[in-house]
Amino acid sequence: MPDPEAPTAFYERIDDETYAPTTATSSPWDPRLQHGGPPTALLAHAVAARHPREDVRIARIASEFLGPIPRAPMIVRTRVVRPGRRIELVEATAESGGREVLAARIWRIAVQPDGSVPAGVTPPEPPPPLPDAEAPPRWLKDFGYGRAIEWRYLYGATAPGPAAVWSRLRIPLVAGEPFGALDRAVIVADSANGISGELPMDDWLFVPPSLSLAFERYPRGEWVLLEARTALSSDGIGLTSSRLADRDGYLGIGSQPLYIERRATAPQVTT
Repeated sequence: MPDPEAPTAFYERIDDETYAPTTATSSPWDPRLQHGGPPTALLAHAVAARHPREDVRIARIASEFLGPIPRAPMIVRTRVVRPGRRIELVEATAESGGREVLAARIWRIAVQPDGSVPAGVTPPEPPPPLPDAEAPPRWLKDFGYGRAIEWRYLYGATAPGPAAVWSRLRIPLVAGEPFGALDRAVIVADSANGISGELPMDDWLFVPPSLSLAFERYPRGEWVLLEARTALSSDGIGLTSSRLADRDGYLGIGSQPLYIERRATAPQVTT
């Protein structure tokens, strides 16, 4: 039976510029903070709504987390930085408590009639099939964002290391508004470092200060595949690389630099 107290969206709109995050945005690091996926998707959603153009498509999003993003109302602002008929740069920012907490720069590129560009020499790689439903790892049930998404792992669910998981949003990005073209992909893309962590999440923090995404096309259907791999340096920096797909094929890539630190509550290792 559905939980009557479960949030019905990641955000509720307060006015034309202001959004209130629900518990569905809660981060695994601190329930008072937002996971990076929903606010990044909100900025892309706002750009598409406020600067509508049928002749362009979002091709890249570079999202910068300017500090912890509190689970509190945010003012979202957008502006066209570099207008263009074929290539356009749009900027979006989110402000909370009088502080800018998130900024994104979004490149949009003009599209041509379907069939204008011939197929390349490299055949497309088919995505793996959607597995049967099963219970996700425990850690994905412990915070609001994890519970707001259905997860079906292909591999990597039970141990640190590379992972691949099909995902489906249980709720929309903004209450009462239809899904945007990229909402499903962007909301889950910032999970790449979490699903592919090389160290136990109970003992270590691996926090991304930014998220870069590039898209060949928009996803189709409800399901988005996220494949991810993380590499660590011995002095505290990591890098997560990811691929995104739908059931028709691969469609985007992502990258996240990581700050790595042992949690204060984790037992210390002595030699």
